Amino acid sequence: MKPTPVFHLKVPTPDFLDLPWDRSITEWEGICIRLAQVATGLSRHPVVFVNYGGELYAIKELPIGKASQEFQALLKMEELRLPSVEPIGHVNFLEPEYRASVLITRYLEGSLPYRTIFMSTSLNRYRQHLLDAMAWLLVQLHLSGIFWGDCSLSNTLFRRDAGMLQAYLVDAETAEITKPRLAPTLRYQDLEIMEVNVTGDIGDLIAAGWINPDLHMADTGLYLRQRYRALWDEVTREETILPGESFRIQERIRALNALGFAVEEIETPLTPQGETVRLRISVTDRNFHRDLLMELTGLEIEEMQARTMINEIRELKSNLSHQRNQSLPLSAAAYYWYENIYKPVTERLVPLIADRLKKQPVNECLETVDPAELYCEILEHKWYLSERAQKDVGHLTAVGDYLNTISSSLANP
Repeated sequence: MKPTPVFHLKVPTPDFLDLPWDRSITEWEGICIRLAQVATGLSRHPVVFVNYGGELYAIKELPIGKASQEFQALLKMEELRLPSVEPIGHVNFLEPEYRASVLITRYLEGSLPYRTIFMSTSLNRYRQHLLDAMAWLLVQLHLSGIFWGDCSLSNTLFRRDAGMLQAYLVDAETAEITKPRLAPTLRYQDLEIMEVNVTGDIGDLIAAGWINPDLHMADTGLYLRQRYRALWDEVTREETILPGESFRIQERIRALNALGFAVEEIETPLTPQGETVRLRISVTDRNFHRDLLMELTGLEIEEMQARTMINEIRELKSNLSHQRNQSLPLSAAAYYWYENIYKPVTERLVPLIADRLKKQPVNECLETVDPAELYCEILEHKWYLSERAQKDVGHLTAVGDYLNTISSSLANP
């Protein structure tokens, strides 16, 4: 007897009815025409990817009841705007003998498994940022009261972000959500799990010959621990404000904004002595620059990419205000930047993106095809050229030289 699937899906999404639910997903190869090949990391559960109208979805088979649990955890993370895969739905079966459930998530476009980052020479510049991205991810989860329980590189995907990496949680099977903030004992337990798992993941890469064998494994865990604690302390520390030092409140807010956090609440209770106040600041999600750029231009990109562009817009605002001898609103500078700088540069990059997409499937992403990330690379190249020329060479000169450099490297590998 064929099993009877029961679907619980967000809308609008495909109905997934045409998939061969009468078989385990491990048997779909050769019988399911929607299967897509995607570069993936290691997984303890079977995972396949299906294509509906150019949109890719991950299908993961889990023990009975687990898919619903993970779906709810991912929904909560989505609500909290944490970096995690988007939950689409889950499937269970009416027949009790069918001891499985299925989780459906949207494929994280432009993402890379950690092994791909180390296997591809074109991604060399991103490797040094991998551990920082993991520490940032754990800090964000803990600030939102989430205990991950299985922090590892295998359960994470990475997106390029202005020369750095943004880590995304892809496996929430062991996640537990508490409020308002995770207890220190659980934070330390999660951090210890991350240290052990990531050290093991890096050890596998050394054994495979993808990382220098002289790397000291103890350094990996120590760096993660120190980086996590430094980030946590920077975001959560309290300060004593003396009379006449109220300006330090705005300094603290700007420092948190620079890290990508928006401020939710400020508390300034008096100390027992009654002469000073304690500054406590609560932060929301780490999307400060993303939200600001989205509001100003409509661009929806990663946080560090957005910070790079907001900084450029603010510099442009200052220059235009000086030229026109009047203060220009940030919104006006953003419009000018988008129409006269960002669009012309990215339009020049369209042939490069098209050429890269011909050479590699979009789901492999070994070479950058994201216009925002390419734009950040152009800004870096512009800075290099300007330093060499001792003057601002301009965006279009930089993009022209960037494209010529790539063409030369391809002609003379």
